[in-house]
Amino acid sequence: MSNQVRLGLIGAGVSGTWSARAHLPAVLASSDMELTAVCTTKAASAEVARAAYGARLAFHDYRAMVMSREIDAAAIVVRVPAHFAPTKAALEAGKHVYCEWPLGRTTAEAEELTALATSKGLVTAVGLQARVNPTLLYMKELIDAGYVGEMITVHVSLLREGVLARPSHRIWQRDVTLGANTLTIPNGHTLDAMRFVAGELGTFTATVVTQVKQWRDTGTGDMLDVTAPDNVLISGRLANGTVLSSHVGTIPHAGSGYRMEVYGRDGTLIVSGDDSPQLGEVSLQGSQHGASLVSLPVPNRFAFATPGTPAGEPRNVGQMYKLFAKAIGGEPTGLPNFATALRLHRLIDAIQESSDTGRTVTFG
Repeated sequence: MSNQVRLGLIGAGVSGTWSARAHLPAVLASSDMELTAVCTTKAASAEVARAAYGARLAFHDYRAMVMSREIDAAAIVVRVPAHFAPTKAALEAGKHVYCEWPLGRTTAEAEELTALATSKGLVTAVGLQARVNPTLLYMKELIDAGYVGEMITVHVSLLREGVLARPSHRIWQRDVTLGANTLTIPNGHTLDAMRFVAGELGTFTATVVTQVKQWRDTGTGDMLDVTAPDNVLISGRLANGTVLSSHVGTIPHAGSGYRMEVYGRDGTLIVSGDDSPQLGEVSLQGSQHGASLVSLPVPNRFAFATPGTPAGEPRNVGQMYKLFAKAIGGEPTGLPNFATALRLHRLIDAIQESSDTGRTVTFG
């Protein structure tokens, strides 16, 4: 299609990575995006990725890729510590950018990138994919339409296993300074989904802790010290007065998965699943005026990714690429962008501040 957005994807691994599991299948299925170029850190692996995914161009230097006139937009799908440099280079080259969450290793990085994108007038997207999950879009519509009435209480939780050991390629996440841990990623996605459907946090207290002080590297068998947090507890109120409780934890065994419960004067809505709505499928139940909970099918209008986009992890990413392409074309979309990411970065800072000081904080 001549009107497709020509995309260069940085971080085009061929197996196991978030790029290979979600972004590349979504892009290849998309009627709005053309996978024009792929970029990895080595020429040989870049050529392997080009051949595997059918891209026209292969790069092993992101700086060369973002300068190419063949590229309209860049997707940054690499480790969190490496988000900043290629994102900045792409923006400086005048390319629209879809960067995975977190936007930067620190809030300062996110602030710089957001300001740069704004100054350039470029379209940005950030990988807060729960905001385009069809089930959450429907849940938000129901809340906005008064399904639960005045909101009284919101509770969210995500408990997933994996705190005792990591494979060698993920053991780097034990270092809190690198920006990829339970506080920033599972907790960030969980709170952002709650904020999207129920409203912004107001006044709260938080506890951020590292319960497991060492991880076993499953590749070497070594036990390594950990500074990254693994449990985040929050209690307080949303800005609209709703009482909030949240627990996001990485635990040893048999995690209970994801759950968000919204209770109001007139009804209840509950979303639940094996994992975060950022990643894939969740189910919705509702009750009004004291009736029993019933399953609420999600209307087809909320599934707008290109037909044929694989289910599971690629589905929400495909939803994002649909909105990204529309935004580049000048349409208003509600796409989560760098400004959305920056506010979440600042919220995470406030959570850490509350935990460090033992005090209640007021966000915003």
